[in-house]
Amino acid sequence: MTVPLERGSARNNGVAEQVEKTPNAIGYVELIYAIQHHLNYASVRNPAGEFIKADLASITLAAASAPGASASRLSILNAANRNAYPIGTYTWLLAPTDGLSAEKRAAIVALLDWMLTAGQKECAALGYAPLPRDLAQSELQAVNALKNSEQ
Repeated sequence: MTVPLERGSARNNGVAEQVEKTPNAIGYVELIYAIQHHLNYASVRNPAGEFIKADLASITLAAASAPGASASRLSILNAANRNAYPIGTYTWLLAPTDGLSAEKRAAIVALLDWMLTAGQKECAALGYAPLPRDLAQSELQAVNALKNSEQ
C-alpha cells in the first residue's frame, strides 16, 4: 500500500475536510472544526497526568486556571487545573490605536465592548469557550483606554 507522506490543505476548514475524507488521516484544527466535521480527536495528557479531551469546559478551566488576568497573560498552555485541557489558546484580535477617525474608533470600541460583555454569551453556540470574567473585565479596561485616547 502506498501512503502519501504529506498532503497540504489551506486553513482549518480545508484540513478538516481533508482529514474527514482520508482514512486514518491525522490533522490539527480548531475544536469547532473537529466538531463540525464529526472528526475523532484524542485526549491529551496535562501536567497533572490526566488525559483530557478538548471541550468548552476543559478549555474554560485552562483559561480560568492560568495565573493573572491581563493581556500580558499570553498563554493558557499546561494550566494547573487537573481538568484543564493542556493545549488550548486564545483567539486574538488586534485593534489599531493610531490614525483612526472618530467614527472608526467608536465602531471598534463598540464591537470590542460587545465582544467582552454581551457577546460572551454567544461563544458556546459558535464553538468557543467564553473568557473568564476577570480577564474580560481586564480587557474592557484596555477598550476604555482606546475609547478615551485621542478624543
